[in-house]
Amino acid sequence: MTTNTKRFCCLLLGLTIWFIPVPVGLLPQAWHLFAIFAAVIFAVIIDAMPIVLASLLGLVASIITGTLRPEEAYAGFGEGLVLLIVAAFLVGRGVVNSGLGYRLAYMLVRIFGSSSLGLAYSMVATDAVIAPAFISNTARAGVLYPVVYALARSNQSYPDEKSRRRVGAYLMMTTMAELSLSSGLWLTAMGANPIGVALAAEHGVTITFGSWFLAASVPTITALVLMPWLLYRVYPPVLKSTPHAPAEAQAKLEEMGPLSGKERITLVTFIGMVGGWAFAPMLGVDNASIALLGLAVLMLGGVFTLEDLRKSGDALETLFWFAILYTMSTELNRLGFMSYLGDGIAGGLEGLPWPALYVCLVVTYVVIHYLFVSQTAHMMALFGVFLSIATPQVPAPLIAMMLLLATNFFSVITPQGSSTNVLFAGSGYITSREIYKYGGLVTVMNLLIYLIIGTPWILFVLS
Repeated sequence: MTTNTKRFCCLLLGLTIWFIPVPVGLLPQAWHLFAIFAAVIFAVIIDAMPIVLASLLGLVASIITGTLRPEEAYAGFGEGLVLLIVAAFLVGRGVVNSGLGYRLAYMLVRIFGSSSLGLAYSMVATDAVIAPAFISNTARAGVLYPVVYALARSNQSYPDEKSRRRVGAYLMMTTMAELSLSSGLWLTAMGANPIGVALAAEHGVTITFGSWFLAASVPTITALVLMPWLLYRVYPPVLKSTPHAPAEAQAKLEEMGPLSGKERITLVTFIGMVGGWAFAPMLGVDNASIALLGLAVLMLGGVFTLEDLRKSGDALETLFWFAILYTMSTELNRLGFMSYLGDGIAGGLEGLPWPALYVCLVVTYVVIHYLFVSQTAHMMALFGVFLSIATPQVPAPLIAMMLLLATNFFSVITPQGSSTNVLFAGSGYITSREIYKYGGLVTVMNLLIYLIIGTPWILFVLS
């Protein structure tokens, strides 16, 4: 199928949905925005156009058709979350520029570098340990991304080139996927988790820090162990075995010598940002302001320059597509489309025995995330609806915990499925189409693990 044919199919899909009579109980504005949003996502899935172009066309279509007012359509560009992502992108470049990123990469290679799989597991272990200190998984991605980026480049794997598949693509995909799992391992590893616990309490389900970890531990650790291996099989790096890498990394570290002045500035800034992100909720400080301050310090120290900023086209590209899709998703939720969809699902599941109802609700909850950009928005829109549908039959602690875990593990299903994905999707190492394909595969694996292993375990520990 040619590119023009694919683009025509996307236009046809959008027009078909647009001119279908608006369902009863739904605002025309919501239905028309869904038509535009569906066409944009379909264009990315079938590789009809890059995600930034599809998003820009969707933005223009939503304004010129009167579906969204300009101030509504542009709202995403002023979101602190979007600014945090862009700032983290630029800070990541600064960590590499200073040489600190390479030093960290060589240190990891020295310990785990005998294989690409070993490097992937080192990222998994690192994130699982630091996750409870970060209520923002986006901030945590900002910590891991520069290290992965430096690891890739130190192994002669470069973005937007054939060499990206040497090892960078695999490490980027694996780290992005494991973030979706580690965020569900701890109650404090993702901002939506405590909100979900509060919503569950309104339905009579009490979940504490300890009971969350206990219920999440077995299925999540199983998924964290299996996921890097699965991607290693289906999305393998060209560079697999690196028996001489640890010795070479040690030699590189000796060649680099002690920390340079720019590395010291970067290290202090990086530690300050990590500490700021970890304690931001207690201090009442905005995460984006911490990232922007860190970027400013790196620029004052000459680690990141205006010339670097001019060359950071990927950050600008990410700003455009994520801000636009974030706005479309939140507007669909505000206009009632998501709750309408949830109510429709509830009507179609009446009369099922509770195990079948439970599985259908969890699967549907996961699949619907194709329509969302924000995990928190998804949970706020549908968690209460799905819990209300289930609780007359399904054990309330089981369905509540499973939906909360799903709010984390489904985030890798699309490039825009979580703000954490955006750093990795914009790295130049993995394409949007690859994320849809392999992120979808990882999500299926996660879903099976949580349903088959997680269900009896949660029933056992929360009963």
